[in-house]
Amino acid sequence: MSENEPQEAEARAKLVPALERGVRILDTVARARGYLSLSDLARELDIAKSSAHTLCNTLVKLGLLIKRPDQTFLLGPHVMRWSNAFQQQSDLATEFAALWDRETQLPGATITLTVLEGNEVIYIAARNSDLSHPLFEFRAGMRLPAAFTATGKAFLSGMSDFEVRRLYPDGLPEPRTPSSVRTVEDLLQELQEIRERGYSCDDQQVAEGLVCFGAPVLDSRNRTMAGVAVSLLAEWLTPEQQENVIAEVKRIAQQLSQRMGAEIEQVAGPDRT
Repeated sequence: MSENEPQEAEARAKLVPALERGVRILDTVARARGYLSLSDLARELDIAKSSAHTLCNTLVKLGLLIKRPDQTFLLGPHVMRWSNAFQQQSDLATEFAALWDRETQLPGATITLTVLEGNEVIYIAARNSDLSHPLFEFRAGMRLPAAFTATGKAFLSGMSDFEVRRLYPDGLPEPRTPSSVRTVEDLLQELQEIRERGYSCDDQQVAEGLVCFGAPVLDSRNRTMAGVAVSLLAEWLTPEQQENVIAEVKRIAQQLSQRMGAEIEQVAGPDRT
């Protein structure tokens, strides 16, 4: 036994067996040069045919596999959605940070990039600045209520009031600060203002003393696929600085949207003369 085998065995022991086998089936189908039958998969993975049958039926119902008329399998459309999302989000995160530092007058600022899941935003990229906010640390993978965050409000502003209400059948989450929006009706009023002015704002709704400005990133169908935001300390945010930050966030969001295939007009860059 090699010195790595105990660690590998321990890692395998922590896996959920059915999930692990399901992933192995997807991997096997993806690698195959032809179409595999149930018997092929059971033999390839060294599992009972009855287990392979149950797993494959589940994967078919979830859209992860397609069962062909000859009873063989190929990858389903749901896998492509994950692939596209991964590529877009990975590219988008890299593009966001590079664009911000290269083309704005606030290099090194606290910037975040999120996607929406249900009524929460998930941070897929976050870069913190000691200068801009020692009050709160954003982390890739963290979740926050969409109703309180600048990026979440950017997402929600692209929805109809009916869609927003459907996300909050039992009302909004518990407030994080005294400034957090309290009711769905108040949130809807905020969203209407965001639609009119073209940017979102979390004015100390996530953390006291921290103000965030956000804007949506659109995909090729002009639907919101991500939200971008920059965060600053409220105590040193001047009206002039606020105006500049808002303009930069909107412009970077539009540049990213264009690169994702959205059909929108490009905002002019900052005057560096």
